[in-house]
Amino acid sequence: MEKGSNTLFRNFRRSKGHWLLAAFLVTGCDLIKMKNDSGRATEDRQAVSRVGNTYLYRDELAGFIAPGTSPQDSATHIEAYINSWVRKQLLIQEASRKIDIDEAEVERKILDYRYSIIAYEYQTYYIKEHLDTVIANSEIEKYYKDNIDNFILKQNIVQATFIKVPKNAPRTGKIKELIYSSRDKDEKELKSYCLSFSAAYHISDSSWMVFDELVRNSPLAEIPNKIQFLKTTPYYETSDDSYLYFLMVDQYRMSDNISPLEFVKDDIRNIILNKRKVELAKRLEDETYTKALDQKEFEIFK
Repeated sequence: MEKGSNTLFRNFRRSKGHWLLAAFLVTGCDLIKMKNDSGRATEDRQAVSRVGNTYLYRDELAGFIAPGTSPQDSATHIEAYINSWVRKQLLIQEASRKIDIDEAEVERKILDYRYSIIAYEYQTYYIKEHLDTVIANSEIEKYYKDNIDNFILKQNIVQATFIKVPKNAPRTGKIKELIYSSRDKDEKELKSYCLSFSAAYHISDSSWMVFDELVRNSPLAEIPNKIQFLKTTPYYETSDDSYLYFLMVDQYRMSDNISPLEFVKDDIRNIILNKRKVELAKRLEDETYTKALDQKEFEIFK
């Protein structure tokens, strides 16, 4: 072994975890080389690591690094790979000494995992080719109505304006006036002001936001009874040592109530898409089986 290759796998630390044998089976056959070598590296292959009689060769690292990766990053990735390989080999050898391993069962699990990967890859390709991603609003609304009890709010949500500005920002006395104004000109001026001077802001629109997320890192986050606060305080100003805070709540919904459709619209869209994916996967399986049955491509012997 070349002297320079030693730098790739020195300073390894002994693993203290207790891993199940099944964990190795799904990490890839390249990482769990359970092969019987001759006890030393072959003459025509350069080894970069050895655990007992099992070797990891330099040519087995080919293609591991993506094109364009810097030499420094390449060395880091390779060292991490070798480190992982060594740890897994040590655990495999320790397992071989401590427990009886059914080699046939191991091979069966490896084959099952391989078949699962191949099937999953084709299933993913099939779904990508056939999935209809267009979801009409009427379908979203129907799902919402049919499953209304599944959309109970777990947090308070609001449609609100929230602005956080440094105390030394200019014209802070005009912020409240701009927040209350319904004129387009003033709304544009408020947005421009926030872009220039605010540390954080959200201008009220039709979107719903979780109240706790909106006022995070502000004194409003420490309000003890937020439900009572929202019910009785449509407008609020406060400050701390460095910032001024402005809040105006246009609408609110309390936790444990039905969520507005707009708040869960994206969630429903994802639910419908996932249902379509499941249906496509089942369709692929059924079509493949029926076609093979019709063409007598398989037999089950009894």
